[in-house]
Amino acid sequence: MIKNVSSMIAHQTLMDINANNVSNVNTKNFKATEAHIGNNLEVNANVSDTGTDLTKELTGQIVIEYGFKAQVPGIKTQDEMTKTLLDIKV
Repeated sequence: MIKNVSSMIAHQTLMDINANNVSNVNTKNFKATEAHIGNNLEVNANVSDTGTDLTKELTGQIVIEYGFKAQVPGIKTQDEMTKTLLDIKV
């Protein structure tokens, strides 16, 4: 479950960076931040040389959405197992 939660936190960070890039699309001299999830679920971010590419940001949102969806079954299963254990104990 810790990996599922860590993955969701990493995807949330990607979403925050993505949202910042999109919200500054018309800001003069704004340099977008490029980010990806690396090994051990850490987010690697670098400032790019260019502004925001909306196509890239919107496709990034699809990846983030599926990243969140992929973690839900594991967390749901863990929650059900914990409930079962608590029901047995009581």
